[in-house]
Parts: sequence; structure tokens; C-alpha cells
Amino acid sequence: MNIWESFRVSLRALMANKMRSILTMLGIIIGVGSVIAMVGIATGATANIMSQIESLGSNMLIVMPGAATTGGVRQAAGSMNSLTMSDMEKLESAAAASGSAIKTMAPVSSVGVQAVNAAGNTQTTMTGTTPAYAEVRNITVEVGRFITEEDINEGSRVAVIGPSVVENLTGSSQTNMIGQTIKFNNVPFMVIGITESKGSSGMTNNDDIVIVPISTAQIRMIGNKYVRSVFIEATSPDTMTAAQEEITSVLMKAHKIGAEGTADFTITNQADVLSTIQTVTRTMTMMLGGIAGISLLVGGIGIMNIMLVSVTERTREIGIRKAIGAKRKDILLQFLVEAVVLCVIGGGVGILFGVGSATLLGKALDMATKVSLAAIVIAVAFSAFIGIVFGVFPAKKAADLDPIDALRYE
Repeated sequence: MNIWESFRVSLRALMANKMRSILTMLGIIIGVGSVIAMVGIATGATANIMSQIESLGSNMLIVMPGAATTGGVRQAAGSMNSLTMSDMEKLESAAAASGSAIKTMAPVSSVGVQAVNAAGNTQTTMTGTTPAYAEVRNITVEVGRFITEEDINEGSRVAVIGPSVVENLTGSSQTNMIGQTIKFNNVPFMVIGITESKGSSGMTNNDDIVIVPISTAQIRMIGNKYVRSVFIEATSPDTMTAAQEEITSVLMKAHKIGAEGTADFTITNQADVLSTIQTVTRTMTMMLGGIAGISLLVGGIGIMNIMLVSVTERTREIGIRKAIGAKRKDILLQFLVEAVVLCVIGGGVGILFGVGSATLLGKALDMATKVSLAAIVIAVAFSAFIGIVFGVFPAKKAADLDPIDALRYE
């Protein structure tokens, strides 16, 4: 009996017990589907996070106040006020010097606000910054203009808003709000620009933004002149370390901290963040895939159980086949192919289940999912491997039956 004949006989045997075959395949279907769905969601989440971070630029440094030791306790980044506009002036002077590794920078002071106009209201975050913020954060103004140095010097109450803010206030992101007035925490601002849509990255809406001059935000909205964070772009990815050392030197000197002292600020290297996140997400993806893969093993045990039952039920059939000339390898191949067919069909259905589940979960969680071909191939190959491994024992048991004893079996 050749392989194709074994395949045909196997399909006929499975069709003779449709419900039992379906229930047996269910473990493989769930296993393959779970692996594909979990890996797809994890890969999609990783891609979202990575794209969000990479949108800042591969040569980005982020400076935040904090990391000072107070009473023996090391404070978290952003937990204290230690950066001022005076520090920014010193950094800008250093960046202007010949041979500096710093290309440009944008200080940020942010605060949560309620935006209100005649049409509606919404909660959002106001970012006070400088004109360089548009370059540093890859922001494009679709309508109107961005804030200028003149706006900062005059403390102008002008704002650049994102499409989501426009939609939340007017009901349509296409509404032209240039020249209109919006009150943020009861302080009126005139809209001078609307940014180009950048969409969402995971749980972050890149279009839900309000950008104002940093001087206006500090004086009228926050009540102090401290800087919450500074986005600094190095001249190239190769000068990241030099830029970090330059920033550290300038700020340590500005804050009168000696060489042996502890910095009251934290510098985050974008490349290090990307590397760390890649490592963590890769581990999480493997863990989720491994957990989902356990159900494949459970499905394999179910297949072995059903195949053993099938061998018992078809003992007389095996005896007849051997009596008319079937060899041991023919019987072995028949039952082995039957187990593999169960797994492969289950794996095929599992692919559809996994892709569908990943898509539905992605929509429910409002995040992109990425089902890779590698995950599909590995899941199906593993299911076929499961069929072979767990089908060997029942197939061997069938092949080893004595034809005389098999014919006598009732």
C-alpha cells in the first residue's frame, strides 16, 4: 500500500466517525489557533511600541528631572523639579559650539487640561514647548502654522491642536478651526494650526495633542518655570554617546554638582530603550507561544487516545488485511497517516481560527495585530509532528497484532 492509498483509507475511516474526528481535532484546532493568535497579538503589540518609539528618531535622547538620592532613597525620573529654562539656554549654547554632538532640542512642560468651545468639550494634554518640537517629534502642520519664537517671547495664547481634538470638539476631524477660540482650563487660546494625522500607536492617540508656547504653558497653566522633559536629537546615531556625555557635563556644571556627586536628572538613550523593549517583547512572545503550545500537547494526547480506541475497534479489519497479504509496514503506515491527517486538518482549521481570533482581538483592543507566516508554518509543522509522535504507539500496536488473534477478536 502506497502513501496515497493510505491517505485515502485514512480519510474514509475519519469520515465514518465524523463527530469523533471533529472532537479529536478540536484540541489541535485550539492549540494551533492559540499559538497563532497569541504570537500575532504579541508581535503586533511589539510593532506598535517599536514604531511609536522609533517615531522619535533613532538618535534621540530624553532628559528628565529626578534620579537624585534623597535620604538614601533614589528618586524616579520625573519625580522632582530640577530642570529649568536656564538649563536649556546652556544646552543650546553648547549645541551651537563647533563640534557639538547635539543637533537640536525641545524642552517640554505638560499638563492635563479640559478643552471647551461653543460646540463641545474634551479632556486632553497640553504640551508647552518650542518650535524645535515639530522637528524632534516629526510633527507636520496640515493647516495653519506651528508656534514660533515670537509666540514664546510674547507668551502668546495660541495653540496647535491635533485632529482628534478637533473631532472631539466639533464632531468632525475635517472642521477648520483656524482662528477659533478654545478655552483650556478656562484660559482662552486661539487655534493657529492643526497637525497632520499620525493615527494611534497601541493605547496612545498621536492625534490627541495640544501644543502651545512653553512660556505660556508655564506661566498661565502650570504656575512654574520648571521643564518636565527635554527631547534632544544627536547629530547622528554614532554620536549618541558623545551627546549624552556633553549633556551630562553641561547640566552637572549648571547644577553645581561635582564629579563625585549624584546627578539630579536622568538621560534615556533611545537606542537602549529600543534594545530593552525588543528583548522583553521577544521573551513575552516566546512565553505566550509556549503557553498556547501546551494545548497542542493536550490535543496530541487526545489523538493518541482516539487512535488506540480505533485500533481496538478495527482489530478484525487489521486481521483481514494481514490475512490477505498486508505487511506490517502497511498497517503501521495506515494508522500513522491517519493520525497525521487528523493533525494536519486540525492545523488548517486552527490557522483560520487563529487569524480570525487575532483580528477580532486586535479590533476589540484597538491595536494592530501581525500574524507572521513563520508562526503559521511552525504551528502547522508542530501539529504534524504531534500527529507522528502520538500516532506511533497506536500504529505500532496495530501493526504488531497477530492476524489469527485479530480474526478471532469479537
